[in-house]
Formats: sequence, C-alpha cells, structure tokens
Amino acid sequence: MLVIVTEAVPDRLRGFLSRWFLEVRAGVFLGDYSIRVHEMIAKTIEANIENGNVVIAWSSNNESGFDFETYGANRRIPLLMDGLKLVSFLPPQETVLKRETVQNDCSLTTLEKDVPTDEKSADTPPSSNSF
Repeated sequence: MLVIVTEAVPDRLRGFLSRWFLEVRAGVFLGDYSIRVHEMIAKTIEANIENGNVVIAWSSNNESGFDFETYGANRRIPLLMDGLKLVSFLPPQETVLKRETVQNDCSLTTLEKDVPTDEKSADTPPSSNSF
C-alpha cells in the first residue's frame, strides 16, 4: 500500500498522481505499486514539487509496519530514534520572532500578538466547556 498526501503542489503534479493513484480526498492518493514504480513516483514528485510539500507512506517490514518520506518545506521533519522513524515539529517562523519580541518587551500588546485568535473568538468570550 502506498499513500501520498500533497499540500500546495502544482496542478500538473496532482494530475500526474491521479493517473497512477485513486484520489480519495483532495490531495490524498492511494495505490498499491512495486518499489520500482514507487521510486519513479518519488523522483517525479521531487522534481515537480515547487513550493508545496508531500509525504509518501508505504507498508514496510520494520517495527512500525510502515515507512515514510517527506518532500518540500514542512514543519514536520522525520527523525530516526532507536530504529523508529518519528516526527519532529519545528516551531513556525512567526512564533520564533514573536517570542523574541516578548523576551525584549513585556508589554501587554506584545503578549497578545503571541496568542492566535480567529475572527469568531474575537467577539465572543471564551467558553468554559471547550477542550
């Protein structure tokens, strides 16, 4: 089994993948191919990814039962620890800059910038039953 998840890739790459795989959701492709086809698909993705990012996961004969590779700029970075491939998260670039600002200036307005809000929550008070 081979699973490919794409994000912000060019339409021509999604079109290429849809010729080989079943697109079960927008940007999620499923198929069952040999290693040779898998390598050809991976090379094509790497050559045509532009500013997007892709993760390819497949069945494997290891402890976790699967393996994966990532392509393109992404906050999720594969990390090999004790023979298991895990995912490490990098902080977003904006958060790093905001934390530096908070360390230099402790005013209330600077602290408010570090808290993400959406348009809906700006008008309504926070509810006590949210998780």
